[in-house]
Amino acid sequence: MKALLKKTPAPGAAYEATADLRVRPDEILIKVHRASICGSDLPIYGWNSWAPERFKTPSTFGHEFCGAVTEIGAGARDFAKGDFVSVESHIFCGLCYQCRNGQRHVCREMKIIGVDGPGGFGEYAAVPARCAWKHKDDALKDLGSLFEPFGNAVYSVLVEPVATKSVLVMGCGPQGLFSIAVAKASGASPIVAVEGSAYRADLARRMGAAAVVEPGNLDAVLKAGKAEDGYDVVCEMSGAQSAIAMAFKAVRSGGRISAFGLPSKKIEIDWANDLIFKGVRVHGIVGREIFETWYKADRLLRCGAVDLAPVVTHTFPLKDYEAGFAAMSSPDKKCGKVLFVP
Repeated sequence: MKALLKKTPAPGAAYEATADLRVRPDEILIKVHRASICGSDLPIYGWNSWAPERFKTPSTFGHEFCGAVTEIGAGARDFAKGDFVSVESHIFCGLCYQCRNGQRHVCREMKIIGVDGPGGFGEYAAVPARCAWKHKDDALKDLGSLFEPFGNAVYSVLVEPVATKSVLVMGCGPQGLFSIAVAKASGASPIVAVEGSAYRADLARRMGAAAVVEPGNLDAVLKAGKAEDGYDVVCEMSGAQSAIAMAFKAVRSGGRISAFGLPSKKIEIDWANDLIFKGVRVHGIVGREIFETWYKADRLLRCGAVDLAPVVTHTFPLKDYEAGFAAMSSPDKKCGKVLFVP
């Protein structure tokens, strides 16, 4: 088969033939239909940030993908050849305290497909059967690779109810755009976004934001949502230090922050005034609740409450991976989600 390989500990990758995969007893083999680039794939491709310390070469990367089951391990249950599946990238052990108490998304032994082992940027991928979400039909086939990242936004927004609440979304990359759509579908109002890219600001309005404000102006952010006392809910999806600081200023006393964006370095917050005295609830968002979030995501998409198509701005053959990564990392941020077709 052909796959996008990280062959050496250096920037770049190579699309070339590699050995066919052998399926372990607890795995299924998937013929990949679509894959998409996650922001966490960029350090692997560029060989910077956390990647040199964690990713072991040579290996295939990519953890957002979907496809049809072509082979089933002897110990895998409830799958048949031809089943169409999306992949949960977090490999949970099923045995630790967290797994046994409904917290598989923070499993103590967590491994990530495409990071700690071979991933989905290839013609085929082998994954643990317990990490496969089986679709009822092919209706969402071309958006199947987005279930994993969309689930991040579903969890971020709906970790507590948002109906009738004001919501502020910090950052309009794909996760922020997904979050706007989920909030709108769930009855939140008003929904305001903070984004500096005009291209992504336009996408935010298409996904349901009532207003989009440029970063750095707290007064303008509060005014846009008529939230003089602050927003009921703030979803921090960017990881930018300035955005995190604004999130704590923009949330109302007794409000909620969903913290998803990863800062590049340690940050400081005013613990007393911005957290304790405001009585703010902060939810750390790690992946998706497995598989509770998947059921919510599936229903939001199948009933038509959320349309992810506007967020998909680029699609490339996998052999044109360089163009895909260039679009994803462009300084002017003129992209949403980038998809690969093997």
